[in-house]
Amino acid sequence: MVASAALPPQITQVRVVHMILSKETEEALELLSKYYHVESPEIVVGTVKGKRRTAYAVYIPGERKIYAMNSDVFYNPFIILHEFYHHIRSQGGPHRGTERYANLYAKTFIDAYINAAKRSKLQQ
Repeated sequence: MVASAALPPQITQVRVVHMILSKETEEALELLSKYYHVESPEIVVGTVKGKRRTAYAVYIPGERKIYAMNSDVFYNPFIILHEFYHHIRSQGGPHRGTERYANLYAKTFIDAYINAAKRSKLQQ
């Protein structure tokens, strides 16, 4: 459990990571949004005036948008899931952006994907 954001089943976590790696990021965000019963965030390439330009991506709650530094970020599951965590946490009103929890949330999905890949190789 990651700071009151219940995690989807591991099979869904694996599917979401696979979708992002397969360049189906918007569909992955829609799947997660359905799970959490929230509107899916928009994801765009660009930077936000007044925000650090060194960040790979940033979530703007008032716009419900994830701004990605470049198109490569669209297909990086860790970054996308990190920003999606901020999206779901902001749906209940203002929250402290706890980067640590956003990182743990993303890492949980990545670990599920890696473990599934290892299991798959063992079965071959």
